[in-house]
Amino acid sequence: MINDSKVLAIIPARGGSKGVPRKNIRELSGKPLIAWTIEEAKKSLYIDRVIVSTDDEEIAEVAREWGCEVPFLRPSEFAQDHTPGIDPVLHAMEMLPGYDYAMLLQPTSPLRIAEDIDACLEHCVKQGANACVSVSLTDKSPYWMYHLSETNGLLPVLHSEQPVLRRQDAPDVYVLNGAVYIARSTWLQQTRTYLQAETIGFVMPKERSFDIDTQFDFTFAETIMNEKKTRETK
Repeated sequence: MINDSKVLAIIPARGGSKGVPRKNIRELSGKPLIAWTIEEAKKSLYIDRVIVSTDDEEIAEVAREWGCEVPFLRPSEFAQDHTPGIDPVLHAMEMLPGYDYAMLLQPTSPLRIAEDIDACLEHCVKQGANACVSVSLTDKSPYWMYHLSETNGLLPVLHSEQPVLRRQDAPDVYVLNGAVYIARSTWLQQTRTYLQAETIGFVMPKERSFDIDTQFDFTFAETIMNEKKTRETK
């Protein structure tokens, strides 16, 4: 609870992952991928209830083994490849009403820690915002990004009167990192999205802003986490 407001955290984990099959329960540095998010969510100072929303019995069992509540199995219509990411959140809110804030914590962000979760929520509440999402500074500026024309000509994504020729002259640009999404419940039910013009951003360190989508991402994340464990044991 924060400022007398109750917080529901939802960890969505469907069984039909295509990029990395069964990735939500695949072992990553000694634990199932989903366990990293469960453990950090349970450390939060403000989250009142953490649940996993899944359509898969095996995922549900793994989540329970790691101490997370799975109060229902998600209907299959909310677990398809084309299902919008907000639908499992809205379904969970309908099943579990009475919370002032709805937080989405994707299990594909295993480097995110409890301090990131709490700081994002604090930022949202302090700013009086309806929604807040985590972002990180990107090193790939859109000022050097291009479309290719039919003849392979370079068409700038962003047009500028004065070309930005040096990296240090480019303005800071932030990208969604997928780690933390927070919104007032009533507002989210009305807008059906965390991303509106009034949504504010919370900046997370780049070293914890890693989203697993492919096999390469999985391998890279495991290397980072194993190196971290090695340093901590020295």
